[in-house]
Amino acid sequence: MSVSVVAQLVVLGLLAVVLNRFVQSRRVNPQQLPYPPGPKPLPIIGNALQVPAGASWLTYTQWQKHYGDLIHIRVFGTHVVVVNSAKIANDLFEKRSNKYSDRPDIPMVDLLGWDFNIALMRYGEKWRRNRRLVHQKFRYEASLRYRPIVLEKVREGLRNVLDKPEDFNLHLRHIAASIIMSVTYGYEVNPKEDRFVTIAEEATEMLVNALLPGSMLANSFPILLRLPEWLPGMGFKAYARKCFGMTTEMKENPFTFVKQRMAAGTATPCVTSDLLEGIDTTGDVENQEALIKGVSAMVYSAGADVSVSAMTTAILAMVLHQEAQKRAQVEMDLVVGRNRLPDFGDRDSLPYVEAFFRETIRWRQATPMTVAHAASEDDVYEGYYIPKGPSFIPRAMLHDERVYKDPEMFRPERFLNNDGTVNDDYPMLSFGFGRRICAGRALADAEVWLAVASVLAVFDVTKAKDASGCQIEVEVKYSEGLVSHPLPFACSIAPRGEDAARLIRETDATA
Repeated sequence: MSVSVVAQLVVLGLLAVVLNRFVQSRRVNPQQLPYPPGPKPLPIIGNALQVPAGASWLTYTQWQKHYGDLIHIRVFGTHVVVVNSAKIANDLFEKRSNKYSDRPDIPMVDLLGWDFNIALMRYGEKWRRNRRLVHQKFRYEASLRYRPIVLEKVREGLRNVLDKPEDFNLHLRHIAASIIMSVTYGYEVNPKEDRFVTIAEEATEMLVNALLPGSMLANSFPILLRLPEWLPGMGFKAYARKCFGMTTEMKENPFTFVKQRMAAGTATPCVTSDLLEGIDTTGDVENQEALIKGVSAMVYSAGADVSVSAMTTAILAMVLHQEAQKRAQVEMDLVVGRNRLPDFGDRDSLPYVEAFFRETIRWRQATPMTVAHAASEDDVYEGYYIPKGPSFIPRAMLHDERVYKDPEMFRPERFLNNDGTVNDDYPMLSFGFGRRICAGRALADAEVWLAVASVLAVFDVTKAKDASGCQIEVEVKYSEGLVSHPLPFACSIAPRGEDAARLIRETDATA
């Protein structure tokens, strides 16, 4: 049989699958209740052509103005519900978390070797086992033990910025990678090029690219997984093989590093060594080690990229909003002084710095589209029919103008009471919802806060100047994807005088 004939049969088979989904989706609503409103779908393919693969949250923002806070779309017979308000998210993901804590079935996740990632794992006993371990090591009380590491790595980052301010983005990435690798594996990251970090970043990037809407046809049509690789359109299989190899290396090599150090008696206390020491030797040791290996690998992939985005956004905010930066520095000088660096004990005494930090998280959320939830059973909400299985996408709600006036404006004052104290509005939505909320949020919060406070204390961040002495204007532009980063921008980062430079250098001996 020729390749062209086989290809035609495959196309016909896919059309049959799509048609079957379309027909089934019309039959499963026994009460004939309406779905939530949304753009009119085309026959068979639904709204597939209307949903962009990249910055889909911008499209959903426009749709919200026409269809409201709950939007229903179909993509090749698959239901997708977009949630546009914190109230609905709370009603579904918090109050009905027993129904809305699942994840959509994404075939490429297993093929890429990422089945260990609890953020993508289906809700069930396997997820609970993994979540227990992560919660055990990263709940707020447990995360306090990591603060000395955060302090050391942030101050190392300050020295790097002082030496080469033009490479600030690389230094921020190094801060995030150093913290998470030290906490998880007791491993010191090479500041120039580190294989552990590089492979983790590449494997994570390949995963993210495969999860973007429409990027991998196999996510919509799992039947493609059974077809031979030589057929047209099967390129995802070679892609998956490459990612699987990198993902395996990302899991195995740092884990082996810890085990070897433990055997030699030279291991630095860390999450992986703690979990390995707690293994029940009377049970299935191999399965317990596999669980620990997956949890440890997940920690880096889940946390570092988001922290880098938040820290880079803080630098961007300082460049564009000099008055806010100066006000934070005045408070810093009054409370902390100019003879030492801020630490965690100062946080409650720095309300404007806290407001600046919170506004950084709200203003440009690192994850404008969180990982989709899924309904584990049919449901009815506000008179709308919600079928079992659809993807629920919580959209960036920290720009809801009903909650935050002028949401595009950077205004730290929105997090302050009239008397200058911090209000109760913490942008917790940036960490997810319900049982799927980010387990490492306490560490991420501490890391980004200390980085922001430290930069404010010792650096002036301003617009860069070109060769003729004119300021280089900066635009607020962000990358597309599950984690959104500021696109590269120029800025000037200079110490706030020689005393500040000396203070930074002295951390080399005191960190």
